Amino acid sequence: MQRIIRKISAFFSRTKLLPEPASRGNNSPVIVKRQKHGISRKQIDKSALDVLYGLKRGGYEGYLVGGCVRDLLLGLEPKDFDVVTDAEPDQVKSVFKQRCRLIGRRFRLAHVRFGRMMIEVATFRGQGDGDGRKDRFGRKGKLSGPAREVDDAGRLLRDNVYGTIEEDVWRRDFTVNALYYDIRTFSITDYAGGLEDIKKGQLRLIGDPKTRYREDPVRMIRAIRFAAKLGFKIEKRTEKPITSLAPLLNDVSNARMFEEVLKLFHSGVAIEVFEKLRHYGLFEHLFPLTEEILSKEKDGFPRMLVIEALKSTDSRIQEGKSVNPAFLFAAMLWEPMLQRKQDFLDEGFAHQDAFYAACNDVIEQQIKRTAIPKRFTAQMRDIWNLQHRLPKRHGDRAQKIVEHPRFRAAYDFLGVRAAAGETEVQSIFDWWTAYQEKDAVEQVAFANSVAKPERKKRVRRNRNFYRKRSQSAESGSKQ
Repeated sequence: MQRIIRKISAFFSRTKLLPEPASRGNNSPVIVKRQKHGISRKQIDKSALDVLYGLKRGGYEGYLVGGCVRDLLLGLEPKDFDVVTDAEPDQVKSVFKQRCRLIGRRFRLAHVRFGRMMIEVATFRGQGDGDGRKDRFGRKGKLSGPAREVDDAGRLLRDNVYGTIEEDVWRRDFTVNALYYDIRTFSITDYAGGLEDIKKGQLRLIGDPKTRYREDPVRMIRAIRFAAKLGFKIEKRTEKPITSLAPLLNDVSNARMFEEVLKLFHSGVAIEVFEKLRHYGLFEHLFPLTEEILSKEKDGFPRMLVIEALKSTDSRIQEGKSVNPAFLFAAMLWEPMLQRKQDFLDEGFAHQDAFYAACNDVIEQQIKRTAIPKRFTAQMRDIWNLQHRLPKRHGDRAQKIVEHPRFRAAYDFLGVRAAAGETEVQSIFDWWTAYQEKDAVEQVAFANSVAKPERKKRVRRNRNFYRKRSQSAESGSKQ
């Protein structure tokens, strides 16, 4: 965080600019020339440069825009490079041909691919409803039907009205994301006061916050993510409506929410993100079952497993290690799953049946908010199931468990549980830590030294037991 602050101070001392925040009625931008902003083409991904120069050769304008410009100014390494242009999607397609694929209905975009690298290219967004719209050559627009649609709640359903850069800036979300890097002059253009907000260390929405949040409720959690990542405060007008409008997140598609949740908690600042989400009442709309559990103390102490899991995730990201979405969701839903399993046990389910029923129930409810792909839900079940198998490590069982493809994730999860205060698993975690440090011969002896647990007598149920109980429950619910 101190490094970011130093970068901000260095940038403004170098530019000697104190731009006043621009108003919507003032289209005179602040322009920072190449000598004063310090962004070099060497810092820009080659694929992004190829797109910018390709558009330039085709006779179109091309700018880097958004988080990549902001991060370059702050001395951070951008994850993505987004390009904006006056060329419409079909025209971008004609420039890059086979490299380009057009996607989206709500926002028509062009994806230009160079090997594994993909650059997203958007056309300048305009104002109005698209009637009488003309392109850069004076031709009327080609879209059939309304180009911009808003539902009764104010949510933006479609936004394919194209315009100029002066219009595009007012359609962006935050001022710090509305900075344009011009490949022709290597200058930065700021219409909305983003440079001043970077200097102040604040996050400010462009336009009326309530309207902008209603257009796209995801902007509320993006505000949290950017504030945590950059160490910025959320400007008062931008902050004020968040808590009251938080329920709007329930209307966002679960597929989009899955992607946004990963961005939130795989940002490297997951702890701060988590605390801010709960502070503004947003977390309960992402993980309702988890919030219900977190609102209750356990044995007089706050539940710490989620916090410890997020600490582990942050640590891995900061060390440049990979992170698995299944681990995140397994940690978030572990205690709701345990509670649901206990409910099934109380109803007379056998342990294994209760476990699988609880897994299915909790995952099914969470998918309504975040569409977790099946490959990750399968891994979540494996991580949870191995928590029951890890204590049973005597003899050849230890080697079989180690060979399981999810062993490492399950072992890390066990460590999180121990760090969260589950004293009964600490010795098991320590044992597995020691086991992995031994060679193959020593591992055999180490596992054989573990006392074999007493086998519990299995209660056999009549095969019609569960069917009769289910029928009884159904008849009771109808009464």
